[in-house]
Amino acid sequence: MDLPVEHLATFAAIVDEGSFEGAARRLHITPSAVSQRVKAMEQRVGSVLVQRSRPVEVTQAGATVLRLARQLERLVDDAARELGGGSAGAILPIVVNADSLATWFVPALARAARETGAQFEVIRSDETLSTERLRRGEAIAALTATKEPVPGCTSTRIGTDRYRACAAPDFAAEHFSDGVTAEALGSAPMLEFDRHDVFQQRFVRRVTRTRVDPPRHYVPSSAEFMRAIELGMGWGMVPELQCRDALAEGRLVEIGARSTIEISLYWQRWNLRSPVLDRLSAVIAEEAAAALTRRQPRSP
Repeated sequence: MDLPVEHLATFAAIVDEGSFEGAARRLHITPSAVSQRVKAMEQRVGSVLVQRSRPVEVTQAGATVLRLARQLERLVDDAARELGGGSAGAILPIVVNADSLATWFVPALARAARETGAQFEVIRSDETLSTERLRRGEAIAALTATKEPVPGCTSTRIGTDRYRACAAPDFAAEHFSDGVTAEALGSAPMLEFDRHDVFQQRFVRRVTRTRVDPPRHYVPSSAEFMRAIELGMGWGMVPELQCRDALAEGRLVEIGARSTIEISLYWQRWNLRSPVLDRLSAVIAEEAAAALTRRQPRSP
């Protein structure tokens, strides 16, 4: 199957820009030329590669071609660096969950940027859903809770993130004065990050062995999520790295004797030899080991 380099680059540009017209502007060619290149690839592959929506959406076959296009960008960029011409300008998209971004991941990425000279694009996604972005060819690596590697990728466990059930002291006194019971959890307002957030329900099932349906708020930002808990909007699961100081200072308290939920994190990346990707992966593993192995003492 012959897929010319310029056609693959065009396909990546379509996905990046969200439209054929946007790709044409980026590549300084006409929209008609973009369309002809895509049609030529679809004829060679024998499948539709992209849905002509706004923004465009890649098909299953298109995801495979997009991954090939991204890998080609990575190889060209590596070659440019090795030949002394500097970076070819490729940006490395990485999928990361919001809580890791709010705690340990950004310093790790800053270190990787210094050591590699590469440019990164962070795509925020829930750790239980992030592999889908890899599967669609939208990212070269992902921090995920999924152990099973995506086709074409490797999966390495990098540590365990710990979440604690937290509430403001006044909130805990009002709603849990008689203990963390099914009745109390059914009436106390609960905070969730978004509609994919499962941590609170995992805690509830552990404590009550049943399902409850409490009133809830959705706050899709890590810092604001914890701030909302401190302000008494509800209780929620907060990363240990994020709530350490608030617990020590008494701004938050833990609820329940078994308040900790643990989640294993995996670094999935393309199974592709690349000096930049190899170094990025090494830095992420080192920084995760340093951050995620420090345990927070339980509050009294």
